Amino acid sequence: MAGVGVSLFSSRPALSWEFAALTDVGRLRAHNEDAVHVDPALGLALLADGMGGYKGGEVASAMAISLLHASFGRWFAQAGMQAPARVVRRALQAATDEANGAILQAGATHEELRGMGTTLVLAAFRPQRVVVGHIGDSRCYRLRNNKLEQLTRDHSLRQQQLDAGVITAEEALNSPNRNLVTRAVGVEAQVLLEMHEHSARAGDLYMLCSDGLSEMVSDAQLFTLLSRDLGLREKASLLVAISNDNGGRDNISVVLAKAGVSEATRGAM
Repeated sequence: MAGVGVSLFSSRPALSWEFAALTDVGRLRAHNEDAVHVDPALGLALLADGMGGYKGGEVASAMAISLLHASFGRWFAQAGMQAPARVVRRALQAATDEANGAILQAGATHEELRGMGTTLVLAAFRPQRVVVGHIGDSRCYRLRNNKLEQLTRDHSLRQQQLDAGVITAEEALNSPNRNLVTRAVGVEAQVLLEMHEHSARAGDLYMLCSDGLSEMVSDAQLFTLLSRDLGLREKASLLVAISNDNGGRDNISVVLAKAGVSEATRGAM
């Protein structure tokens, strides 16, 4: 998708963003290998689901979040909120490259971390647009006009089998390959952050989540929970609680972002 800048003379209102983030170890795991971070000043939300090695998953996800945040923050200090989306995308890929190299190097030099890596889903929220990127099976959804849409497509063996028609959607629910990702940060010398740009509207609700949530809560349940008349923190807590009630087989992480009309725009109306 082609990137476009935010025109100072656009007829569409500039949006403000409200965030909430929560991570939980779940019912069965001893350690939480997920990591989340939101920086409202940068308009940046990050979520990583680590894997591999003795505590390697915790290290990989923490490194990914920390390095991506720092790299994007340095870029943002120069470029600002009005940078065109194509430039935002380059900055996000550069930040991902930096994190990928560092995690790969750490795994190669520390035996206890060998084989570690992490999935990643992120979003850069701009005044009128959202750039969503992902690697692996951590996901991004959007609730708009009473319709829930999955904006990312898993990089997983299960998804490949679904796309090829080898298994049905019903068989995919219990597939032994559901946790086998085909792309991850810190595993190979290069990794591509799949990115797509979306026009944002007031009232949009974006949800980033690890598979510990998406595997435990059906799309129908997600729609019901996200549609409830609650604050973002309450919704995040409810999503985690339902994931645990449904089994809590993995670590559970969620980031919510809701678009509203900015105060500056309200004042100009």
